[in-house]
Amino acid sequence: MIHLKRIKFYLLIFVVLSACSSIPKNTKNSCAIFEERYLWYKHTKASYDKWGAPIHLQLAFVKKESDFNWLAKPPRKKLFKVIPFKRPSSSFGYSQAVVGTWEQYKRETNNKLATRARFKDSVDFIGWYINKTTKILKISKGDTYRQYLAYYKGWGDYKNYKKDKKAIIYAKSVKDLANNYRKQLTICQKNLDKNKYIIF
Repeated sequence: MIHLKRIKFYLLIFVVLSACSSIPKNTKNSCAIFEERYLWYKHTKASYDKWGAPIHLQLAFVKKESDFNWLAKPPRKKLFKVIPFKRPSSSFGYSQAVVGTWEQYKRETNNKLATRARFKDSVDFIGWYINKTTKILKISKGDTYRQYLAYYKGWGDYKNYKKDKKAIIYAKSVKDLANNYRKQLTICQKNLDKNKYIIF
């Protein structure tokens, strides 16, 4: 039993370390991102095939949430404007998923070893979330603006988004970002698909 726990621990460490990667040089261009990180294209494509979440939405969510930083966390609050205090939420990783929603994702997908610091798991999570948003709130998977509002506010609080000016500003910026990513992908996606048998 102890031996099995040790193996699981080492496996988890390996998964986390394998997720380590520097931020792509040009995160504003989807073609540049996938040229530098071709494996990321395979992961976003797999999420699209599985959940129907458009690749440009996945990238836009990651860009807005973490700017492709696998260790991203919300900045700490400060006491008296100078003393570092606790963080406002448990958000972490590429997708900035909070602990509770991440645990729900792992249970529902039976992906027990998923980690928020791994790009593959993060975009699968985003695909899962977008798919559930469509089922729960009846928002089209192509509606970037409302999909991001639901992602930012959560399914339960989505109805109150009109009171949150920051959420609206963020959603508009994500919509613009996703549109740019989509346009860029029309140029390079055929070539990316041609490389589907390349193993890295």
